[in-house]
This record gives sequence, C-alpha cells and structure tokens, in this order.
Amino acid sequence: MKKIKSFLLLIVMLFVGHISLAQKNEPVKIWYQKPAVKWFAEALPIGNGRLGAMFFGGVEHEVIQFNEQSLWSGDNNWDGKYETGDHGFGSYRNFGEITIDFTNKGNFSDYSRSLDISSGIHQTNFTMNGAIISREGFASYPDQVMVFEYKANKKSVFSGSIALGSAQGASSKASGNSISFEGEMPNNLKYAAKLSVQNKGGKVWVEGTKLIFEKCNSLVLILDARTNYKPDYKSNWRGSDPMPLIEKELLAAEAKGYKKLREAHVKDLNGLLSRVNINIGSSDAATSILPTNERLKKYAAGGVDPDLEETMFQYGRYLLASSSRPGGLPANLQGLWNDSNKPAWASDYHNNINIQMNYWAAESTNLSECQLPLIDFIVAAQEPCRIATRKAFGEKTRGWTARTSQNIFGGNGWEWNIPASAWYAQHVYEHWAFIKDNNYLRQTAYPIIKEICEYWEDNLKTMPDGQLMVPNGWSPEHGPREDGVMMDQQLVWDLFQNYLDASKALGIDVDYQKKVADMQARLASNKIGKWGQLQEWQTDRDDPNDEHRHTSHLFAVYPGRQISISTTPEFAKAAIISLRSRSGNFGKNENTPFTVESTVGDSRRSWTWPWRCALWARLGEGDRAEIMLRGLLKYNTLPNLFCNHPPFQLDGNFGISAAMTEMLIQSQTDKIQLLPALPKAWKNGEANGLCARGGFEVDMKWKDGKLESVKLFSKVGGVCKLQNGNNVIEIKTQPGGRYLLNAELKETFKK
Repeated sequence: MKKIKSFLLLIVMLFVGHISLAQKNEPVKIWYQKPAVKWFAEALPIGNGRLGAMFFGGVEHEVIQFNEQSLWSGDNNWDGKYETGDHGFGSYRNFGEITIDFTNKGNFSDYSRSLDISSGIHQTNFTMNGAIISREGFASYPDQVMVFEYKANKKSVFSGSIALGSAQGASSKASGNSISFEGEMPNNLKYAAKLSVQNKGGKVWVEGTKLIFEKCNSLVLILDARTNYKPDYKSNWRGSDPMPLIEKELLAAEAKGYKKLREAHVKDLNGLLSRVNINIGSSDAATSILPTNERLKKYAAGGVDPDLEETMFQYGRYLLASSSRPGGLPANLQGLWNDSNKPAWASDYHNNINIQMNYWAAESTNLSECQLPLIDFIVAAQEPCRIATRKAFGEKTRGWTARTSQNIFGGNGWEWNIPASAWYAQHVYEHWAFIKDNNYLRQTAYPIIKEICEYWEDNLKTMPDGQLMVPNGWSPEHGPREDGVMMDQQLVWDLFQNYLDASKALGIDVDYQKKVADMQARLASNKIGKWGQLQEWQTDRDDPNDEHRHTSHLFAVYPGRQISISTTPEFAKAAIISLRSRSGNFGKNENTPFTVESTVGDSRRSWTWPWRCALWARLGEGDRAEIMLRGLLKYNTLPNLFCNHPPFQLDGNFGISAAMTEMLIQSQTDKIQLLPALPKAWKNGEANGLCARGGFEVDMKWKDGKLESVKLFSKVGGVCKLQNGNNVIEIKTQPGGRYLLNAELKETFKK
C-alpha cells in the first residue's frame, strides 16, 4: 500500500466547536394525488420521538390517528409466555384519533397531500368552491406537542365539528376551546390527552363532547398526550399524573403561536436531518414529476430512479428522528405508529434482529443522539432482566440476558434469546466508538459491557478439547437448540472484543482483560462446510437449498467485525456462498445473473433485504448490494414507503439507510474505507456528513466510479487512516480539525 506523508497533501484548518461539513438538503417530499384509505399503506407519519400521528388527508372528513410511545398494556416485570392482552406481557396500544367533519360540501380539484421529510411538515392542499385550502401538521420535539393548521385564501371558509376519541375507552369531555380525556389501563397505567383549538374569525362552541366551529378564517389545533409511565424499575414504572404536564405544555404552546411553533420545529428537525446528504444520480424529468406511488410502481417494473433511492435513505433517517429522541423510549417494531390494540408481535422490542436493525443507521448517518433512547432502555431493563436471568440460569449467575421480546415495564416474553444482551452491548459500545466520549464510556457503556462479559464467564461451556461454546443456543429463527450455534459464538466474540477495546481505552481492569482475551481465544471458531459455506452450526448440516429469511450466522460479517475480505478472506468467501444460497442461487454458475427476481421465497422480507444489502456491502459486492435495495422497493415497500414484512414494520426502513451507508463508507477496521462497495449504477455522486468510528465525519465526491475529493472533520482528534482501494494515507488530526484533501491526493486515491 502506498503511504504518503500527510503534511504534503493536506490543507488544515482548525476551529473551535463542531461545524458540520454536510451541505443543506433540498426539500425531500413524498406526495400523492388522492386521500389515504389504508392506514398502514397510504397514510403519512409525523412524530417527535414521543408523540406520533398518521394523516389520511380527507377532504370533507379528516382523521388524524395518534400515538404516545408509552401507552402499553401488560404487567410489570413480566417473565414468561407471550400473552399480549391487558395483562401478561401486554402490547403497545393505539392512543386515539382526532376526527374533523367539515360542513363545506362541493367538488374539489388540484388535490395533493405530501410529507416533507426534510422538515417533518405534512400538507394537504386542494381547491373547493373557489377557495384554495391548505392544511399543515407537525410534531414538535422542542415544544412536545403536535400542531395542525387549517387556512384558506378566503374568509369564513371553515365550518364543522371536531371530536377527540380515546382508543382505550375513556370518555371525552369538551369545555371552552378544548376537548380532553383521561383514563386508566387495567395495569394501572394512567393516560390523558387534550386538544385545544384556536380560531381566527367565526366562532367556536361546545356541543356535547365536540367542538363546533362556524365560518372561521383559520384554525390551529394543538394536541398533547401522555401517560404516567416512568422508565424506572425502582419506581414500579410509574410516575406523576399526566394531565398537569399536558396542560402546562399546551398553555406554553398556545402562547407561542403557530408561526413560532413551526419555526422551532423545523429548526430542530431539519438541524438533525440536514447533517447528511447523498447524491447518487438524477432521475429523469418525466419520472420526477410523478406522485410517489406512481414512481414506486415504475421503479418496481425496472425503472431507474436514483432520487427515489435517495428518498428511501432519507426516509429511514426521518422515521428514526421522528420515533426516537433523547428522553424517550426507543423505536419499536412499528417505530411509534400503531392503530391497533392487537398489533403484530405486540409492536414490541424484538432483540433477535429487529430493534438492533432499527438503530444500525443512528451513528453512521449522523443521528447519534437518536440512539440514546435505546441505551437508556437497556439501562432501565437491567434489574428485571437480572432477576429473570437468575431465575432461568441459576441464582449464582452474574450479569443478565433477555427473552426475545421485551416491553417497557421490564417484561420478558417468548423464547430466551440467550445472546441478546451481547447484541445490546454492541450498540452501547458502538455509540462510544463513533463519538469517542470517554466519560460516557466510563459511566455508562463500560459497566454494562463488563457485566455482560461476566454472564458469559459464568455460562460458557468448556468442551473436552478446551474450546468454549455458548450452550443450548438457537440460530434465530431456524434450526435446533444446541451448543455452539455460530451466531451465538460470533456475538460473544464481538462482545469480548468490544470489552477489550473499551477497557484498554480507559486503561483499567488489566487482569480481567487477560481473562476475557483468553476466553475469546478459546471460543469455538467459525467453520467452512462441505459445500464451501460458512456453517450455521457446529455440525455440518446446512442445506444448500435453504432459503430461510434469517442469515444469523453471517452476523460476523455485519453488523459484527470478525469476518472481512482483508483479514479473513477464506471465511469471507464462505459467507458469500452462504449468502448466495439463502437467496436461492446455490448451484448456479458464478456468472449466472444475480438479480432481484432470482432472490426468491422467504428471502423477500422487509428486513431481510437491508441486512443482505449491508452484508454484500461488507463483502465488497456493490452491485449485489444495490440489487437488495431494489428488491426492498419492488417487493416489500408500500405506497407510503413503509416497509412491509409482511405485516408492516419499520426495521426495513431503518435498516436500508444503514446498508446504503455501508456501500459508501465503512470503518469497522482500523481504517475508514471510502467507496468500498460502490455499484455501477451510482457511478457519479457525492455524500456529505456521513460518520465513521473514531469521531470523524466525511464528505466525498466521485466520478465514473473513482473518488475525486474528500473532506474530513475530526471531532475529538487522533490518527485517521483513510483507504480507497489499495491506497491508504494516515492523518494526525486535532480536535475540531477540518481537513481538505487537495488535487494531488485525488490522483493518489484513484484505483
């Protein structure tokens, strides 16, 4: 590899504080020409991390269904069967809906409804009876309310009624300019919601449980909803009554007014989302003017639409920022959007791939603070998990793990996923790996990681040859329970490596480092089977015609870091064979076209495509990674761009943003790899604001598949190794340093 002294090739500018390198995004909208009919497939989402709503965009009858992420049924600290009713494990629940009936009748024209995923503003626009009507809605994180505005270019346009309904049976009451309800779940969780209405022109009055409005020029509705949930085992998961805080927040929002509420919301959300921009090509004009559902159909039929692919990337980031913000709960199987009291899989936290995939994009796509709710959830769940773990694995067992399904009250349901805590520890570690905050590492991450290592110290099984195996494992959701399942072995290897890196960074626990290193070295390693595959089990029983949706034994490729092309080429080759097999391509000539259509059967799942996209990217196969993106959009994406397993769940949306990032930048080794898996379809483009481990942000441009320029921002300083192809340079960075690589380096980086 060619090494160049950095001072000859760099222009360095140092500054105090963090100045993002990312360019500001142009507005990115998804839009439609008809109101929504199906909630899960057509309605459009807004959210502030805690509150969320789905819009149908009706004309004479408008429905806004809403959620608050802590409205759960179920008992505290549940440990057992997957009972999803009022008690037992429970489920995430529908909070309620706002219904608005307009008395204005007539034909309407020029209809459109849209969601600007750059700013989180939902709009419905149309013309009726000569009036141009505009409706807006957003969910504000700064003000913790949802806001809806109705206005027109004429006066006295709006007449009708407004109702607020609870999906849990609470009775509504109207008074003055507001409607509210309060109730209590069978598990003693209190909940409340309140809607206030401000009008200009006309009048508003109470009629029963509704508000009636007549001849108003405009309306502003402000909604808040809360429960008395508290994320604290010692407080029995309950806190203060919700209504006093709701009323306080509503009064503050009313005083602020619509314009300032909107400005604060846009500044906040756009401030997060504009950190990253990718440009992987331009769609033709005829395609660009189509509504989103028509573009999706055209793309599924084989059309080329790079702007739609970019939208899918940004949509995943938008959904994460809208369903996971500091101080709240993590995104669940459906983010936070749910219109059912019996949602699929309880809309819970599944820890055998799903919640992890929700957060794969958080660090690399510059939404690091959006991962904090997951870390807080892990911290809060530790004590009930310790108790359940000792009950299942022995009272002397240190540390903890979890069942496959978890709720917000310390509950564990369904099968034990024995390495679950090791996978959680990866996210706790990765947050530090990207931000390099040693205070966070010392106070939060390290104690969690070490305690989970102690669990495995107590529970690994020593074989006659001295090897260590995870006992009684399962390769989710596939195969028998037995010792040494490869995914389990890989997860524990990853845990031990993360512990070693963390403890060395802090310079502590040297003796325990030696113990962990010894255990890692003795773990039964990966194996290559009789048809060249990476084995899923210790026994060479893999079926080459198996098309199961899970690729659990490839964790070591992604999101793990045990197998790579550069460090373990033989295992990487075996992983490619396994991955081709799972896609229905075993036995086919290597030159046989690998296409969307050739990926068959159970492989067509909304979360399966993104995982395989990331796997192909880690294996350096950009064109195959791009095929996985196309497969997701063709087979498992709904008209509103929600991913459909089926049923609807959002891990595919979150996961594809992470996987697309892996095609452009990787940093799981000691180097930052630039364009490691660039597909031919993305031959010209740029990416701004993507993050790499070590506290780095990268901007880059490429042309004809070749890197042209790079900008590097170092948040905390330190040595940075940049790699493109076989060329590597080493840069000694300073905290807050911004590095612009000149034309001479551009030539060096050409493949």
